[in-house]
Amino acid sequence: MDRIAPWLQTNWDRRAAGNFIGGGTGAGLAVFAAASELAGGTPQRWAYLLAAIFIAAGLSLVWIEIGRPWRFLHVFFNPHTSWMTREGLVALPLLVALAAAAWYGGAALASVAALLALVFVYCQARILRASRGIPAWRDPSIVPLIGATALAEGVGAWFVLNFVAGAAPGGFVLVLALLALLARWIAWTAYRRSLARRGAPTASRKALQAIGLQLLVLGTIAPIVLIAASLGFADYARPLALAAGLLGLAEGWLIKDTIVLRAAFNQGFAVPHMPRLNPASGDSGIRQGWS
Repeated sequence: MDRIAPWLQTNWDRRAAGNFIGGGTGAGLAVFAAASELAGGTPQRWAYLLAAIFIAAGLSLVWIEIGRPWRFLHVFFNPHTSWMTREGLVALPLLVALAAAAWYGGAALASVAALLALVFVYCQARILRASRGIPAWRDPSIVPLIGATALAEGVGAWFVLNFVAGAAPGGFVLVLALLALLARWIAWTAYRRSLARRGAPTASRKALQAIGLQLLVLGTIAPIVLIAASLGFADYARPLALAAGLLGLAEGWLIKDTIVLRAAFNQGFAVPHMPRLNPASGDSGIRQGWS
């Protein structure tokens, strides 16, 4: 029976996870840098450049993963069917917009970069959603989860960069950060419930359950408390925001690493009806390794 049970996919390794991590963090950082600028905060143009570096690094990991790297050009040939193609097509103007926002500045370029960043993350989420053979990826709730996780990662990166620059995040951005962290936990809870309702390999659900408590305590409650404290204690806002940012960023990376690697069991094989001499025996078959 072990031969029909779900097994962990091996086509995507940590380099593939790195693409989702780098892309999500870079896109989220672009959104929060733009939000801060539009809210009247001091523009930090180098944040857009760093966002571009995150995204480009993630895409480079996928390029390295390809056995014949120059075949990456084939990615651009199927925009009508492939979300990976759409990701690549959005990445090009996104990187240009981020470079322009870093070089020239201005709310208009920042807004364009943020909008393209959101589209890029949506394409990444749909790549997972389109992987029909992996139950933990194909669930519809994966799309809002990847989007919310990217925003929470952007919170973390933005807070870390503000600390390095010697600046304190504005109150508006702090409120947005609270909302992003809450949205991630809500999306995570909805994702887990959806898998429980639709069914998933037992090993996938155990891998996700293993990080649930850590995500709640270190990835949600702790950073929210730290951000709330930074709103009340202005003198300590920078270190408190830094701690919240590091926790939010690390837990976002953990979610993606777990989903792409440790929870990525395929659906295995099912026997709908066991062979019986008496068809009326009512045996409904087996589905090994599922819960």
